Amino acid sequence: MTVLLVGTVIFSYGQSSTATYKEDFKPSSVNQQGKVYPQVNSEGCVRAQILAPEAHHVRLDIGGVKYEMTKDEKGLWTGTSAPQDEGFHYYQLNIDGASVPDPGTTYFYGAGRLGSGIEIPAHDEEFYALKDVPHGLVSEKTYFSKLTASWRRCFVYTPPGYEKDLSKRYPVLYLQHGSFEDETGWASQGKADLILDNLIASGKASPMIIVMDNGYAYKPQAVGEAPPAGRPVSIFEDVLIQEIIPMIDGTFRTKADRTNRAIAGLSMGANQTMRIIMNHLDVFSNYGGFSGTSNYPSTDPIDVNSFLNGAFKNGKEVNQKIKVFWLGLGTKEPNPFPGSVGAFKKMLDQQGIAYHYYESEKTAHEWLTWRRCLKEYASKIFK
Repeated sequence: MTVLLVGTVIFSYGQSSTATYKEDFKPSSVNQQGKVYPQVNSEGCVRAQILAPEAHHVRLDIGGVKYEMTKDEKGLWTGTSAPQDEGFHYYQLNIDGASVPDPGTTYFYGAGRLGSGIEIPAHDEEFYALKDVPHGLVSEKTYFSKLTASWRRCFVYTPPGYEKDLSKRYPVLYLQHGSFEDETGWASQGKADLILDNLIASGKASPMIIVMDNGYAYKPQAVGEAPPAGRPVSIFEDVLIQEIIPMIDGTFRTKADRTNRAIAGLSMGANQTMRIIMNHLDVFSNYGGFSGTSNYPSTDPIDVNSFLNGAFKNGKEVNQKIKVFWLGLGTKEPNPFPGSVGAFKKMLDQQGIAYHYYESEKTAHEWLTWRRCLKEYASKIFK
């Protein structure tokens, strides 16, 4: 059994879990309508309940730690976690060895599945709060991809006023999710639309269109062809350049030139988008990497002559072509993220390449880091 002292509160993880908590729990802001649980208290502890009278062992699984839940005489199980970091977290319930979503919460796509999410109120949550300001629109665009031989979709944010002034055109940010997430992430747990609504209303960001697509794209398998041994080679770069951008420019009132296009992504998306912009500097002029670079997971010094086929060899040319080069990282990110980003920054410094670097205080590899990154990045592009 592991015991953790947090201030005057004692948390004990194991079969015989005991703890005391500040009893000011309130329903989570992302609960399903009418659901009282899960709840969060002022210390950031999460309390969950589930009715499972036939179950023998139930645990709350959050932040990589499983917390024992106890059953009352009616078969109602209740369990409470230790304090969690501010921001959004995925979690699940483990019932007799089977991990399942909590039926009390809204479901979010993450970790390769639809599952539960919880919001721990953040001290700076105002920048992504729903406010009485003009709001943009997030629409769903379905399209057929010839390259993947499949139907795909993206979500498109259009800023406030887009529907009113039909003569106005807008710059475009292509914004990508991370591993085991999808095109719903940024508009759902990422709150990209609210972040931009608030930035635009305060005059801190230029009105822009944001395109959020699925970063998983593969060539269709031929009839009779054996499936690949591992994950197929991604062709998302081709899908974006050859299909998505032309579709967006043909459907929405965009400023269809490189100076008015930006690209950004988190984690896996940071890796993808860095490769894409360096291969297509004729298409994009702004880059944002949130918790990732294309040398991940390596922390070794970068050979600028071979890295991305020498894309960073000529620092002067990179500075001329990329207007905003932006990197962001949480101060609590696990290895190897600090090391790989650090090695990349060192390479940029050696090449004399200008960039912005931002650190999100007291956040790890999770959505509050990336929300903050989007806020900072969006305020710098298209100025």
